[in-house]
Amino acid sequence: MSSSHVQNLLKLDTKASKRATALLEHNVSRPRRDKVSLSAFAFVFGEIIRYSQNRVLGIQDLEAKLNEIGKRVGVRVFELTMWREKMVHRENRVLQTLVFINTVVWRALFDKQADSLERSTENDDEYMITDNEPSILKYVSVPREMSSFSPGAFISGIVEAIAECCQCPARVTSHVVPAEGMPLRTVILLKFDKDVMERERRLESGK
Repeated sequence: MSSSHVQNLLKLDTKASKRATALLEHNVSRPRRDKVSLSAFAFVFGEIIRYSQNRVLGIQDLEAKLNEIGKRVGVRVFELTMWREKMVHRENRVLQTLVFINTVVWRALFDKQADSLERSTENDDEYMITDNEPSILKYVSVPREMSSFSPGAFISGIVEAIAECCQCPARVTSHVVPAEGMPLRTVILLKFDKDVMERERRLESGK
């Protein structure tokens, strides 16, 4: 190996070391201004779906896999958001937790608030968070033979992890519910555990 080649390798190594040092020195309490582009994230997300698809047998398993990956992300999002928002205590009531997810978490993830937060008219333990145009799904193309597949399972995993971190465990699922002019409209359905709802009733009654 020539001396010039060795010098070039050393230069590359020095540059990489400087980049790594700069990353480690970044103040995590403040959000970065140089955000990851949507196209770059869409590429990574597409690869996550492809990777997961090669390791499962069907659509249900694929959604479960994406949900599990989302949960890992959700725990980290919760910790970072709590730190940046300087929140001294975590929410542990259902409504406050939902508002926290609908506003603070959604802005941290998608640079906007979710479009709506509703309670089911049929079941008092079910709530719905709606995003009319989820940015991470913008470049996801679902084949016709997989029309029932909801890539939003990744988002539902994030939400499920955060709800659990707030001591409000729930079963969270994602559903694509297209509307006029909004083909990607996604509804995140949360069904809270029985223990959570019983705790809510006790707190509301003051017992």
